[in-house]
Amino acid sequence: MREEVERFKGERCRVIGVLDDGVASLGAAALAHLARADCVIGGTRTLELLDTHLRPDAIRRDLTGAMSKVPTWVREAQADGLRCVVLATGDPLCHGIAAYLASRLCIEALEVIPNLSTIQLACARLGMPWQDMAIASVHSHDAGEWVEGADARHGLYALLQAAARHDRLAVLTSPDNSPDRIARMLVAEGLGDVFQVAVAEHLCRPDERVVTGSLAQVATMQFAEPNVVLLWRTELPARPVIFGLPDARFEQRFPEKGLITKNEVRAVSLARLQLRADSVVWDIGAGSGSVGLEAARLCRDGHVYAIEKNADDAGIALRNRRAMAVHNYTLVQAKAPAGMQAWADPDAVFIGGSGGELAELIALVLSRLKPNGWLVMNFVTIENLGAAVAALKAAGAPWDVLQLQASRSKPILQMHRMAAENPVWIVCAQPGSGEPLVEGRADE
Repeated sequence: MREEVERFKGERCRVIGVLDDGVASLGAAALAHLARADCVIGGTRTLELLDTHLRPDAIRRDLTGAMSKVPTWVREAQADGLRCVVLATGDPLCHGIAAYLASRLCIEALEVIPNLSTIQLACARLGMPWQDMAIASVHSHDAGEWVEGADARHGLYALLQAAARHDRLAVLTSPDNSPDRIARMLVAEGLGDVFQVAVAEHLCRPDERVVTGSLAQVATMQFAEPNVVLLWRTELPARPVIFGLPDARFEQRFPEKGLITKNEVRAVSLARLQLRADSVVWDIGAGSGSVGLEAARLCRDGHVYAIEKNADDAGIALRNRRAMAVHNYTLVQAKAPAGMQAWADPDAVFIGGSGGELAELIALVLSRLKPNGWLVMNFVTIENLGAAVAALKAAGAPWDVLQLQASRSKPILQMHRMAAENPVWIVCAQPGSGEPLVEGRADE
């Protein structure tokens, strides 16, 4: 890119921000560049707004549906010695075309002349300070309606994650990814009563309108394009505990014994998974969801995929997900490995239970784990422990085994005794040479 900067000697392309009141939104410098431009590139509406202020012989190129062609059009215009202008909406550097052009041309080939962003205008209409407001954009392809448990492949996923961690948020929408669709997603994810919402439409036009209300109301309304959405929490959330949650924090299946990895074993297992903020985690045999849900809270920028064959336990895991407001967690109710081929490759995998296909699951996991990834398994029977070690040896994977037996204090008369929990074997492995893991070998 440096060589391209040094080579560039021609007329710079002006990237000019325009609002929906057209010429009235432009300063003298922007108007001067428009008046002398040989080639003007912009969206259909923007070109129409400014058409009478362009030279009659100026080349007009409509970028609607043709964004990928714009860098080539700019290069060709500059190569022919033409004065080129690209028209953008608002501030071209706020989720706009300027960054896209700079990444494909060079910054020295451009001059950005910004305008007010639609976010600034919407906040001004409400008298709302915006310096600490997070900004998200769904101004892309049609994401489709939200499905609970969708992962990062869904076009609204990043917006949901932003809403989960910010108190105030501005959203740049699109005709398909509209305010009502956004509101329906937030309501479905249990955030309907958490946020108030405002939708500002047709800003700087005679029919400008700003609507405020609840997400449930907006979910059933239609809005004119273009528009911007503002979200703000009705009250600030308490800072949650993110690690070492007590067993009582999770709903479990009663009067039958619930399937939950106990607190002490869960803490050690999560530590051995070597999680990072952006880890992709698999939870096989999710039970009540305790390991996967706590992993999701630790991996805020990652995602957890879980599978549970028992319908009752899968339902409990989903209710735990909603109660804990975890939004980066996908649960499949099926017998592993059904459906797992569609999951993203994992950084860490936890196996808390299997339906007799343990060797198959271990082979699958070792083939899909990312470099330096970890497989952690919990067993309470000698037979499953032996089957796991045999499968790891057959796969040539390094492994180790930790036996963990916790005892908890229990009242007895006026005193207390220690009551032992069942011993649990924690088996850890990585794809590799087949030698048992040496203490301290964990990735640091």
